[in-house]
Amino acid sequence: MRRIDDILNTVRMFEEENLDVRTVTMGINIDECSCENIERTSLSVYKKILSCARDLVSVCNNLTTKYGIPIINKRLAISPASRLLEGRNEADAIHLAHALDRAAADVHVDLIGGFTALVHKGMTDGEALLIRSLPNVLAKTQRLCSSINVGTTKAGMNVDAIRIVSDTILEIAQATKDKNGFGCAKLVVFTNIPEDNPFMAGAFLGAGEASCVINVGVSGPGVVKRAVERLIKDSPDVTLDEIAEEIKHTAFRVTRTGELIGREVATKLGVQFGVLDLSLAPTPKVGDSVGEIYQAMGIEKIGAPGTTAAVALLNDAVKKGGIFASSSVGGLSGAFLPVMEDHALAEAVKNGSLTLEKLEAMTAVCSVGLDMFLLPGDVDASTLCGIIMDEAAIGIANNKTTAVRVIPVPGKKEGEYVDFGGLFGAGTVTNVVSPDGSKAFTQRGGHIPAPINSLKN
Repeated sequence: MRRIDDILNTVRMFEEENLDVRTVTMGINIDECSCENIERTSLSVYKKILSCARDLVSVCNNLTTKYGIPIINKRLAISPASRLLEGRNEADAIHLAHALDRAAADVHVDLIGGFTALVHKGMTDGEALLIRSLPNVLAKTQRLCSSINVGTTKAGMNVDAIRIVSDTILEIAQATKDKNGFGCAKLVVFTNIPEDNPFMAGAFLGAGEASCVINVGVSGPGVVKRAVERLIKDSPDVTLDEIAEEIKHTAFRVTRTGELIGREVATKLGVQFGVLDLSLAPTPKVGDSVGEIYQAMGIEKIGAPGTTAAVALLNDAVKKGGIFASSSVGGLSGAFLPVMEDHALAEAVKNGSLTLEKLEAMTAVCSVGLDMFLLPGDVDASTLCGIIMDEAAIGIANNKTTAVRVIPVPGKKEGEYVDFGGLFGAGTVTNVVSPDGSKAFTQRGGHIPAPINSLKN
């Protein structure tokens, strides 16, 4: 009887509660593609991607038909492109970016990540070149995403790199001002970047990974919300630890489903299965929101006192349920807070109950960081630098992944509305409480040393 109930519960998850496999992401190592000139390098990269990924979309579509499980996105993640840019120039970087974008289009994937620079301790010429090229690259490509790692718990924080990245974000916003700065939505600045993350914009194939690997991201905020609502309806006096238990059981079932798909995709393509990332990644659709889970728990206004504790409860319970279900849980795994992509979070920002500063506190216990947050177009680089440094400090001190994906919107002021459409969602431009109060500190540059808790050898 219990097995029948589990099957029925899983069917309900897909039919009524917006459960899906959010992404199947193929990681491809392109290091071997480096040649003397950029034309041969780009052609080699293009051919490598087509060779590995030509059947990815058709295999995913066939499994959707076979099991009735929606696979929403099919994506690629490459080893850091900066490795192919040593000794090159900006025209070469743009040439490579177009080859990557064209390859992604020709294998019909939604996005490709890995235009990546790992600069947490220092910066090579190729990494500096990649960062300089981003305004042109992100303005002139459709599917390419970029990530930059500026700190780790072991290495500390590269403030010089953060200053450069802050200037670059403003340049990207201006380069895509006809799209309200949308290019910034394709760049994420990480601390402790995960090397097996299937989600964009931060996916790339890290060192130590297989040459070609399948990583899967499963998301089910609607499933978790409905589970919490049913529990409270049946037992109005339910305690928080009982809510955590219910979330764990729900995450377990979601994880089992995702691993089934991931392993079968990998088997059919003849590549290695990597990890299952059980992250509650929302969409703008009502009923598919992480914010609604906090409301179901009893947080009437997201951002009110107690919200951070609710985030911590959810994040921990999701991870515990996933770990019990699979030995291959990895990536980020937890609760995302992408403001524009979550209608409940976006509404809280619009109403003023959720500020950037409160959101920062919540990122100390969620699975990523400040994500898809709109800023006025006249925000200055020192303010962006301070935002990134604060988020990096949270990640470094707590030995966790944090990230910043903020979007300065050219010509827009606080309170104005911006709609990117689709999964990228919509939101309200919001300012920083004290935007001009840290310039002297952020402009000192240099390096913030690793914390004492990094010495664990």
